[in-house]
Amino acid sequence: MDIRYLTPEDLDAMFDMRKRSFGLLSAAQGEGWRAAVLPILAEGRYLGAFDGTRLTAAARLRGFTQWWHGRPQPMAGIAGVTVNPEDRGRGVGGQIMRAIVARAAELGDAVSALYPATTPLYRSVGYEHAGAQHLATIPAEALRTIRPSGEVKLRRMGPADAAEVVAVLHRAHGAARASGPISWDERTWALWLAQPDDFLYLADDGFVIYRWDGENILVGNQVAGSEATARALWSLVGTSSSVAEHVTAAVAPDDPVLWLLRERSKEKVTLVRWMFRVIDLAAAVERRGYPAGVTMNAAVEVDDPLRPGNTGRWRLEVAEGRGTATRVETGDGPRLTVNALSALYAGVPTATLRHAGLMSGDDRHDDALDAAFAARPYMLDYF
Repeated sequence: MDIRYLTPEDLDAMFDMRKRSFGLLSAAQGEGWRAAVLPILAEGRYLGAFDGTRLTAAARLRGFTQWWHGRPQPMAGIAGVTVNPEDRGRGVGGQIMRAIVARAAELGDAVSALYPATTPLYRSVGYEHAGAQHLATIPAEALRTIRPSGEVKLRRMGPADAAEVVAVLHRAHGAARASGPISWDERTWALWLAQPDDFLYLADDGFVIYRWDGENILVGNQVAGSEATARALWSLVGTSSSVAEHVTAAVAPDDPVLWLLRERSKEKVTLVRWMFRVIDLAAAVERRGYPAGVTMNAAVEVDDPLRPGNTGRWRLEVAEGRGTATRVETGDGPRLTVNALSALYAGVPTATLRHAGLMSGDDRHDDALDAAFAARPYMLDYF
């Protein structure tokens, strides 16, 4: 099996495999897929496995920014992992995933995330369940009861506003000390902001993207850096309540909109799970944000068969919102698989990891580890 970068000459084979794996696309969706894929090919971010000249599997690597406790870092978003039906069960998926993780490391990404179609494949290469996209279904009339406060200037936005959208995300997620949300690059945002069926509104410190979903409304993205902007954007969506009965929105698990509602009792929230992996332990710890009031000094022993550079004993130190990981020869800290390390990094409690059999050994620093890596990770975007 030969694994290499895919080129524009492979597009037809890629598109055929994508249809066989994920279903048919409309002509417009197909054109959108090709427009999004071509730049990735040029950057060596799409890998394919070949049996002779026949494409058997593929995976692409998206370059995202991801926030952890309000601090942004590059993140390798793995998507489009496909294996031809006739080639499944031969270990091809594992091979392409090992290659894509290695490529992410070459590109300098210290962390990676993906939305899994199946858990065992990704868990076998070090990914672990970490967070979710939270899709909350809210009565449209309830949003209409959110009254604007103050003057918030909203305007329609389009592809030319891609840079401003990215800047808004950096300010909002940083100030909220968010963990998990991502941003596409400006080039990709320009593509998404050109979708003809979306309604897009921008404020100085926030924006909303929504569309009709049958007779209801689907909010694909809403970010606000202040109460006034949150009220203005959600109230705007609520103006459709004369027609739409429900609004389904991607929100943070503790999104302010849930506290702005006049009435709140039963809620329907669908969780779309994503998995996470630490690729470069030292760089990942250094790039992450941490609670400013937490100090930690703990030793851990990590086992990462796929990335040997992560394997061994480490001293983890956190102070004043910053962290470092230093190799040490000896230490009595807990033992973690790379899956456990990745989950811990994303805020999964040590007690959960121990009861799941992913973490063992000395437990005296568990409270400190939990405090340093505390998070409620979420994403607004699906990729």
